[in-house]
Amino acid sequence: MFGKKNTVEQGLKIIIVGCGKVGKTLVAQLIKEGHDITLIDSNPQKIQELTNLYDVMGIVGNGASFSVQIEAGIENSDLIIAVTDSDELNLLCCTVAKRVGNCSAIARVRTPDYSKEANYLREKLGLALIINPELEAAAEAARILFLPTALEVSTFAHGQAEMVKFKVPDNNQLDGMTIVDLGRALGKNIADNILICAVERDRDIHIPSGNFRIQKGDLLSFVASRANAKVFLEKIGFKTHAVKNTMIIGGGKSAYYLASQLLHMGISVKIIESNPKRCEELSILLPKAIIINGDGTNEELLKEEGIEYAESFVPLTGIDEENIMLTLHAKMVSQAKVITKINRITFDDVIDSLDLGSVIYPKFITSETIIAYVRAKQDSMNSNIETLYHMFDSRVEAIEFRVEKESKVTNTPLAKLSLKQGLLISFINRNGSIIIPSGQDSIEVGDTVMIVTTHTGFNTIQDILR
Repeated sequence: MFGKKNTVEQGLKIIIVGCGKVGKTLVAQLIKEGHDITLIDSNPQKIQELTNLYDVMGIVGNGASFSVQIEAGIENSDLIIAVTDSDELNLLCCTVAKRVGNCSAIARVRTPDYSKEANYLREKLGLALIINPELEAAAEAARILFLPTALEVSTFAHGQAEMVKFKVPDNNQLDGMTIVDLGRALGKNIADNILICAVERDRDIHIPSGNFRIQKGDLLSFVASRANAKVFLEKIGFKTHAVKNTMIIGGGKSAYYLASQLLHMGISVKIIESNPKRCEELSILLPKAIIINGDGTNEELLKEEGIEYAESFVPLTGIDEENIMLTLHAKMVSQAKVITKINRITFDDVIDSLDLGSVIYPKFITSETIIAYVRAKQDSMNSNIETLYHMFDSRVEAIEFRVEKESKVTNTPLAKLSLKQGLLISFINRNGSIIIPSGQDSIEVGDTVMIVTTHTGFNTIQDILR
């Protein structure tokens, strides 16, 4: 057993099985939020590394073992999160934990066969969540390719609302406009249905008020219903049609999930994969896709297969450095919309300085889903967290709360609420209708409410009040 830890009164007792990329990301975030963490991994070096870095307990062993879970304190734990490389081990860890303790259980499951049965497995095994990072990353990539001018597209309210991030280009009409000017220029119909909720400029984050002046180069995030997002982007001079085709390098799970979604959306797909056996599998799984057996990092092959004319390009090789190099090459030789998936590299400043198009981090998608669940479990009296996204290198949070009971925030016009600084109420979802609120609107029981804030760690909707 490694490490020491102080008892944490408010936090949950959480066991994390698996100290890979997702495990490390979870530890860093959950420690920051004040939880009591115990780690289990069969690799002593991984345990040693994390117990040296953080105030956590570490146990070397098999996370599915009854005796190891007892040693980790499963009987008194609130939650077990199994994120090893093995789907079967993750499911077994959770099954054992549910028999031994009275805790909630979350499993990472990535295999397509299991993912199709996720709801069945979750229900039958009594799991709180089954998470598939590759499937979630593919869904995010597909949303971006459907709206290719966006750098990021995050969904809320079960897909009814979107938060879209884009860069203000040179010579765009937004340059020099205040938010109030923009509202007037758009006209009431559009202005009342979109909300600019965060702006990054030179690494500084702004939650903008009406007199905030937009500049070229700003990274701007706005919230709207899906239809209104497109209308707004068209109005300010962006193309909004989905790409017609995409070239994917690498034929792993991520490529399969992305190709499936794109083909369903009517986008043609070409996959370049070096393993002949995997090419055969993909040609059966994805009969409408073009599968090429070859080295996707070969410049000549890429040219031969039409990279210069591709409308979009997504390297999914499993090696971050290769993905980055392929993205930079595609930007040199084509006009393609590029998406870069990064699993491991953490040099944020270097990545930000490169023009990599839209960057997707599966480990953060996974950790955000789990953290949203943990916060909701910690304080579920008056509201529950439906969705949580970290924005701008985790300096801003976008949180969607479900309002379940009356409280100080309900049935009062927003203008009369004493809200914290650095916070915007972005939308209210009422029975599937997205309301971009004015000061006269109020929050009601049954609504879901999205806030964007520079504060971190909100657990309940009442945290928005001073």
